[in-house]
Amino acid sequence: MRHQKKKKILGRKKQPREMMLRNLASSVIMYEKVKTTKAKAKVVRSVVEKAITASKKGDLTARRKLLEILPQKMAVKKLMEVLGKRYKDKKGGYTRIIKIGHRQGDGAEMAQIELV
Repeated sequence: MRHQKKKKILGRKKQPREMMLRNLASSVIMYEKVKTTKAKAKVVRSVVEKAITASKKGDLTARRKLLEILPQKMAVKKLMEVLGKRYKDKKGGYTRIIKIGHRQGDGAEMAQIELV
């Protein structure tokens, strides 16, 4: 039984779930706005927030940590050069989740996650 297990599993095993979250986080960083399910948006929010917080330091250690988290080098470059400077004075709350209704095919709750 999964009693007292806090992590959202999103219907996947560990490695596919982690890869999906890394790719989704890269998409949020690259496009600054992504439509996905509400559950995925809630989980990927913490990944994006931590990545932006790390990028605010702007040093080589932060860049290497981001390269471990994100699969796309362009996303890391944008974090370090654009987003880190944009949110330099902000202490958190870099993302916003907006509910956009239900998906027609299966009725899943959809949401849009975007950078503030």
